[in-house]
Amino acid sequence: MKRRNFLKTAVVGAIAGSIQLHHTKLFANNKKQEDACDLVAVMGGEPVEMYTRAMEAMGGMGKYVKRGQKVVVKPNIGWDKTPEEAANTNPDLVGAIVRDCFKAGASEVVVFDNTCDEWQACYKNSGIEAAAKAAGAKVAFAHEERYYREVLLPKAVRLKSTKIHESILDCDVWINVPILKNHGGAKMTIAMKNYMGINWDRRYMHANDLQQCIADLATYAKRPTLNIVDAYRIMTQNGPKGKSIEDVQMGKALFISQDIVAVDTAAVNFFNQFKPMTIADASHIVVGEKMELGTTNLSGLKIERIRM
Repeated sequence: MKRRNFLKTAVVGAIAGSIQLHHTKLFANNKKQEDACDLVAVMGGEPVEMYTRAMEAMGGMGKYVKRGQKVVVKPNIGWDKTPEEAANTNPDLVGAIVRDCFKAGASEVVVFDNTCDEWQACYKNSGIEAAAKAAGAKVAFAHEERYYREVLLPKAVRLKSTKIHESILDCDVWINVPILKNHGGAKMTIAMKNYMGINWDRRYMHANDLQQCIADLATYAKRPTLNIVDAYRIMTQNGPKGKSIEDVQMGKALFISQDIVAVDTAAVNFFNQFKPMTIADASHIVVGEKMELGTTNLSGLKIERIRM
């Protein structure tokens, strides 16, 4: 992939050609904006350094996590896979976010996921359990129904109520940290789809219009204070678990926004440079916009684009 194409599609779409990109300053290496951005997209670095640069542009973690707050960091830990296989969120990124939350004054940080494969193997082999604990986080159990409580979703169309993990219900703020990858049913699994790991009954969602149910679940009143999309390694086929390392490509990118629809839109457009994909294919994103969860119109947002 040519670097000049990185966010041409992902966040501005209409801009074309390397000369135009130069004049419009698509990438900014050292620029600091006076005001925080609606969306930040970074390319070309390692997970922690891309995250650090992105958070600077977003105004710093202290803007989103206040002293004394209980925080949940919710990565994708769904599969018994190593980081190189790109089925789960990058563990180094998770550790960096946890440390940043404590630096901002969090009194507690909890990391968990309702895994698809056997939970202990997922937590261990993803590298996320070790990274989270090394950074000072608690790693919560999520493999039994007793850890979930019923909530109503009054704005939902199909999923009118569901059981949400107690860590989400009891925290002050939570941070949604998906990995960008292909998904057989939902077509894409990014920030909105990552909600399925805070939910107990995924079978109902798969059997009752999955795309609508994903959007319904994202109407839960306690929204993430940040959505941080790990696109360092991207599973471009055979998702969400993958069959081999051949399913993975190096994206070396990261996206952050409070707008879950916008960040998923940007991430899908970036993915489209590796394999054909649109937000119409991953229609829960379009449904999310109709349900007023965010916008797919990236041209109306204040966006910082950083190439490292």
